[in-house]
Parts: sequence; C-alpha cells; structure tokens
Amino acid sequence: MNASRLHRHTLCHGIALALLMPATAWSQTATPAAEAPAAQDGTTQTTGEGRAVDLDTVVVTGVRASLARATDIKRDAAVVQDSISALELGRFPDDNVADSLSHITGVSISRVAGGEGQKVSVRGLGPEYTLTTFNDRILATDGEGRDFAYDVLPADVISGADVIKGTQASLTEGAIGGLVNLRSASPFDQKGQHGIVRLEGDRNQMSELNGRKVSATYSNTFANDTVGILVGAVYANRRDRTDVAQSSWTRNAVPGTDWSGNAWGGAIDPNGNGELDPDEYGLIGPGQFNMGSILEDKKRTAFSGKFEWRPTDDVRITVDGLKTKLDSPQVSYQQSYYPLFAPGRWSDVSVQNGIVTGLTLANPDPEQRLNPELLNETQYRVVETELFGVNGQWDVNDRLSLTGDLYRSTSKRHSGGQDTYVVLRMNQPNTSRITLSPNGIPNVTTNFDDGRELASGLANSQFTGSDFNTHYMELRGDNIDDEINGGTLGGKLFVGDWGVDNLKFGVSRTDRKKRRDLINNTLSGGADYYSGDNAINVGELGSGVLRGTLAPPHFMDDVGSQFPRSFLGFDVPNYLSLLEAYNGNLRPDGTPYDFSMAAPQWNPLESYRVSEKTDAFYVQADLSGERWNADVGVRFVKTKTSSQAWDAKITSITENGAFNYVAAYAEPTPVVQDADYHYWLPSANFTWRFTDDLQLRVGAAKTMARPSVEQLAPTNTTASVSWGEFTQVYGGNADLKPYTAKQGDVSLEWYFSESSIFNVATFYKRIENQITTSWEPQQDIGVPGYLFNVMRPINGDYAKVRGIEAGLQHFWDNGFGFRAQYTRNWSKSFVNGLERPLEGIAPAVYSLGLIYDKGPWSISTTADHTDGFTTATNVLGEGYNEQADKLTWLTAQVMYRINDTFTISLEGQNLLDDEQTTSINGNPLLLNSYYRYGRAFTLGIAMKF
Repeated sequence: MNASRLHRHTLCHGIALALLMPATAWSQTATPAAEAPAAQDGTTQTTGEGRAVDLDTVVVTGVRASLARATDIKRDAAVVQDSISALELGRFPDDNVADSLSHITGVSISRVAGGEGQKVSVRGLGPEYTLTTFNDRILATDGEGRDFAYDVLPADVISGADVIKGTQASLTEGAIGGLVNLRSASPFDQKGQHGIVRLEGDRNQMSELNGRKVSATYSNTFANDTVGILVGAVYANRRDRTDVAQSSWTRNAVPGTDWSGNAWGGAIDPNGNGELDPDEYGLIGPGQFNMGSILEDKKRTAFSGKFEWRPTDDVRITVDGLKTKLDSPQVSYQQSYYPLFAPGRWSDVSVQNGIVTGLTLANPDPEQRLNPELLNETQYRVVETELFGVNGQWDVNDRLSLTGDLYRSTSKRHSGGQDTYVVLRMNQPNTSRITLSPNGIPNVTTNFDDGRELASGLANSQFTGSDFNTHYMELRGDNIDDEINGGTLGGKLFVGDWGVDNLKFGVSRTDRKKRRDLINNTLSGGADYYSGDNAINVGELGSGVLRGTLAPPHFMDDVGSQFPRSFLGFDVPNYLSLLEAYNGNLRPDGTPYDFSMAAPQWNPLESYRVSEKTDAFYVQADLSGERWNADVGVRFVKTKTSSQAWDAKITSITENGAFNYVAAYAEPTPVVQDADYHYWLPSANFTWRFTDDLQLRVGAAKTMARPSVEQLAPTNTTASVSWGEFTQVYGGNADLKPYTAKQGDVSLEWYFSESSIFNVATFYKRIENQITTSWEPQQDIGVPGYLFNVMRPINGDYAKVRGIEAGLQHFWDNGFGFRAQYTRNWSKSFVNGLERPLEGIAPAVYSLGLIYDKGPWSISTTADHTDGFTTATNVLGEGYNEQADKLTWLTAQVMYRINDTFTISLEGQNLLDDEQTTSINGNPLLLNSYYRYGRAFTLGIAMKF
C-alpha cells in the first residue's frame, strides 16, 4: 500500500483508528468460525488451507444448503466445532434457537413451560459450563446466573451458530463444555436488495391453543456496494399449556451415617410404637405432591439492525444492535396435597422395598386429616434484552491488520412482588387414601363426611368458597438488572517465516454489574398471615374468588393414575382485593386484620450486588505446512469481583400450628466480600490432512468457567422454617474458585462427498474446583431450641469427564439424505475424597435426521434423544439422587417453494408427545416432577423479494 493511497483514504482510516483506540472497556476477539460467513460478501474466501472458494456465485436455500454451509464451516475451522446455518435470510432451521442447537453432536437442551428450549448443555456438561455470545459479545442474562435463556431470543434474528468445543488463545474464556457463538446476518452476504416477510400460525394438539407470528427482514447495499444495511422485526404471540406434577419425599434417619432424616413431622413410624425400629431405617414416604396445568400467554418482539460501511478494501466499519422483549406471564391451577407423616395421622400403611406405597388419612383432627388444597401460582416474566456495538477492521498494510470492538449488553426483568404462590385449604372432614403408582403420579381418593367426593365434586362444581379457608399466601418476585460493557483491541501480523504464518495478539476488558432485589413476604411472616388460627373462611370474603370448574382438554390423559382431572378457577387479583377489603375485622387475638402486614417487601437476605471486572491478554501463533495447520498460544486472564449481600440472625421462632412457623429476624447488616484471581490459559491445536478429504485434529488446552453470578454473593435463606423444615441455604460466597479444566480433543473427519461427512472424536476433561453442594445436618446456627440443616455451594475436589462423539451425514443425488450424531460421556466427581456423580451430565445424547431436498420440496425429520442423568446428588442421603429421565424429542418440517417469491411450510414439534420427568434414582414410584407439553404444529407462508 503506497503513501498516496493512504492519503486518499485518511478519513476512512481515521474513523477506523478511532474505533481501535484503547477505551474504558474491552471485550473479546472474534472467533475464526465467525470470520468464515463474514467473508461471503466478496467473490472469494481464503480458507485455513489457503484454497479460494467462490461463495457469491449462487445463493441456495433449504435444509440441504443449510447443512452444506455448516459442513464447510466445520471443515475450515481451526478447532473442533460444529455449526448450524440459516435456511435462508431470516429463517433458522427451528423456531427456537436452542431446538436447532440440539441437532448438533453433543448438545442437549432443557425446556420450559410450553416445551420451548431454554438452556444449552454441551458434551453432557450443564449450562453453567457453557458460554453464549452473540457476534462474539457476551450476552447479559435475566436469571441469577450467567447461563443464557434462549427463549428470550427469536430465531429469526440469527443467521448461524457455532458450537466451539476446542479453544484457542484468541477465543473468549469462560467455557469448559463449549462456547456457543450466535451470528447475525450481514447485508453483504447477498449484495443488492433482498427481503422476506413471513406469517405463521401454530396450534398445540394437547391444549388446543393457538398462536401466531409475523417477521420481516430487509437487506440492501448501496454506493457501489460500499454501504449496506440490514433490518429485521419479529412479533409473536403464542398461547400454550403445560401439564405439571411435582412431589417431595421424606426419608427416615439411618443411624451410623450422615443422614439424620428430613421427615418434618417426625420419623415415619408405621407400627406406631414411637421408636425408630431397624426396619424403619431410611424408610421413604410422601411429603407433598401436586398436579395441574400452567397456562402461558407468551408475547415476543424483536428488532435488529446492522449498518456496514466498506469505503475501501482495507476498511470495514459495522454498527449493529439487537433489542428484544419477552412478555411471558404464567398462571398455574393445581391441586396440592400434604400427606406427610405425623404421629397418629396415618393408618392402613403398606410398605414395599423401603418405600411407603399406601396410607389412609382418617383422623378427625382438622390438623391431622388430609386437607386438599387449591394452589394457584403466577409468574410475571417480562424480559428486555439489548445489545449494541460498533466494530472496526483496518488492514494497515499487507502485513498488519487491526480490529476493534466496543459493545454494551443489558438485560432487565422486574418481577419484584408480582409473582404469587397462593393456597386455599379445604375445611371439610374427610377420609383419604393415597397409593403410589408406577405411572409416577400417586392415586388419591377423598370422600367427605357429607357424601361428596373430591374428583366428582370438582368436575360437577359442587364446591364453593365456604368449603375453603385462607392459607399460605406468598407474594414474591425479584428485580434483576445485568449490564455488560466490553471491548477489544486485536491485531494480526503476517510473519511468513520460521513456519509461522501469522501472529495474533490482543487485549480486552469486560465489566459486568449484576444486581438482584428479591421482594417477597416470607421474611416478615406475611405469607402465613392468613393461615392457621388466623385463617378466614373464603365464603366470608364475598364472591369472585372461585370462578367455576376448569377442565383442560386432554389433561394428563397419558397418565393412568386416579386423581382429580378438574380444577377450580382461582382469581388471585380479586382474592387479594377482597382480603384488603376485609381489613378491620378482628382476628382471634382481638387485633384487626391488616393486609399491609402481608404485603411484599424487600428481602435483604436473598438480594445482592455483584461487580466483576476482567482484563485479558492473548498471543497466538498460526502455523502451517504443506499438509498441516496449527496454532499455539496463551491467554492471561485477571478478574476482580466485589459482592454485597445482607445477613440477619433469627431471634425467635413462633409455632402457629402443625407445619406453620414464623421466624423473627434481627435488623439486616451488609456483608461485603472482595476477591480476585488470575489464570494462564495455554492452548494448542494441530490439523493434519492425509488427503484433501481426510483430516485429523488434535487439541489441548487449559480452560475455565466462572462460578454463577449468584454464587459469588453471600446470600442465605431460612424460608423453609415457614413449613417446619429447618434448613439454612447459602447462595454462595465470593471465595468460590472458578472451574478449571485441562482438556484434550482428537477428531478424525472424512468429507467423502459433497456436503457429506463422517467424523469421530474423543475428548477428556479433568475439572478442578467443580462446584457442588454440601449438606451439613443438625447444625447449631444460634437459634435456641432448634438445629438446622445447612446447605452451601462448595468447591469439590475434582471431576473427570471423558467421551466419544460420532457423526455421519450424507446426501444422494436423488435428493434424499440423512444425518446422525452420537455422544457418550463417562464422568465422576470427588468431594472430600468421596466419589459422586457429576450433576447435570447426560451420559448419552444422540439424534437421527432424515432429509429430502430437491426441486421445490424440502422435507426433514429429526429425533433428538437425551439419556437420563443426575440433576442433584444425595437429596435423600448418600446414594439417593434426583435423576432426569430420558427424553426423545421428534420434529418434522415440510417446505414447498411455490415459485421464486412464495414458500409455504409446515412444522411439527414433539411429535411423540414425550414428557419430561425427574425421579429419585429413576424409580417411577418416586417421581419428583412431570412436565407434558403436547404436540404442536406451525403453518407458515413466506414472501421473498
């Protein structure tokens, strides 16, 4: 580049240089995987092998073209990774980003109400081991931790995603399982004017509820293709229902072990002799269970935009932004039962294999009989997510290129005090029988003394407000604000000597501030203000609390157990208004009712402020030979954290009845903790090409994943005192060390024909400081007369994870094709020298997809399967773990291109109507949770121009 040329473009270079100047905050550099699609604006792209590929000749859409692009990205990547690509402008393979990621080798997802994918796990390691970025920028989150909730992000704003399983010094640190980088489209991907408008409608077969969506994307380049813009907008409104059941279990103490029991009403004593007999050691019985439906009216809006200026071949300036809003209120109608043991409460008890499988409750004492409860739970979830950034690239000369990036990412969810968990308790004498069922959900029959029966009475609207008393009323919700400011200054220097092609280097800073304010009424005892002796007959409040019978269509019709299939509608806002109107009426102690005593207020014990500042520097050498490529580098990371929480000691505990306690607290005092750490993270990758189609990758690195944000704050809660379970749960502390791992990857890849690949890989990770939960039973925390179980997050000793991956994808000329992936993990962890399962690790994940893509037709179906895995260890003592049961999610899609302008599509989700469940050690009698989403179908039409 000569001096006169530099003079002609002084303005352009000046703007680029301004972007590259050091700023107050630095982020991370772009990944090589993200560079590949960005290069599609021109006629050629140079791959890692130095071969030029024409990317701009023909634009092909559809499932086959999407997989072909993903295969090319994988082939040319510098590390072990897998990718997915949009079917066309503004259309991702699935309506949900997480669902599309689940088709990738080694990826599994968790789902929320409605069956939508939300959290992503890679190679069996849970979301806490995974980092999500958008255009290489860290996304703020609306939860307490770092793991990103994908349901806040419409798939329409994504053009591709890379799941990076290896690492390089130039990549953002913070992931051990994998780094997921989401990519937005560029107006230079397809030069000229392009646009698409899509209309969709969906229907769920189980709930018989409908939804709709409209999205639009417009792209254009101007001024001799030196300026480009891309804008997009999405609006979706989806109504869905999730059938849900949940249970909790109690287990007797086992003398001579660390398990002292968690039976709230005392040790389960079937023979009634008041002694813990040897055959009663470790006996398990039901504590509480509920079943019902969650109704959700989910509205999602998103706006995205990108402006690119390329005044010369040497300068690129990009300004882009993303703004989304998820408005997803939920209301849940459930029946709840508390059959937990108390002396004299159970009769006709049956026991099998250490589990109480049947019992009768017929005690006439109102506190001893079973009082079926009407449970209504609402969640107010409105999430606003924003990401804005500016990026500059400048090829200073033939040897040196500089890049700079600044961004700001925020997430806001203000639900404080707007969520409810409200219970009405039936007040009629009855006899109830409960038996456990291999179908998971217990059988329950309740016959009232006046001749009514619970199931038929609910179905036929035989119950009124006078049959219920007020009971537990928790008003809660948290306000979460997350803000990330980041930036980077990086460079690439061509060396061309000593086997070194390029030397990459860079510095970055990320400044994160997250705060949580919990607002509820449990700390003040307000949740129990209208319970126990102070309960009010609902009939006295007036009309409008109960709204008649709800009979959801197809409610749990796949469950053979016997229990009520109808519910009473519960108008919580009107209920709260009527309680406030009841002010002035006298309580049993002569004082007047005052609704303000039950109102939510700031809860300092579970609120926090966390700030985290990270500086990083990296240097990486890229090397190559005739048949090989390699890189070696090191990343230095230094992080400072500061956290504030509050503590308040319990001064007294008052018992208001069976399983009804109120704790009094001293004034809260702030607790501030500061910490810092630094790590050197070396990495090396090597690729050997046996032929043009067969290559071997080897990678080794030290990686890290930071503790979840809330685990850095010394919060604690003793909310369980309210129902008689005396447990103190610590949220975390700033001294928790990050997870670190020494890992290695070996991958063999054979690209045996166009868009076809067979690959097999093996990986190993030794994770140090893995974070787990300690259980310390019967501790004295300074409350006279009471001992507490204490739970807290701790750094374990270490964990080992090893596994294999295999994938096969092939297409024939007749349009048919298939893809298959399989991942198998073996893992173990150690805490205080004792071996435990590693929580959140799925031992096997696999999928199979069948494809037909030819002419106007594009048809595909994919089954994604996740084996059962441990979600929590020792929940009922050593060896009694909560396990997520296996799940197979089947999807299918048909697209037909009517002409160059119009395309119609039909998509099906969860076609097997599979449900998501957890249980104790996989035992169906000991079901912990059940979620059923139903089959869903989406019909769409798109218009391109």
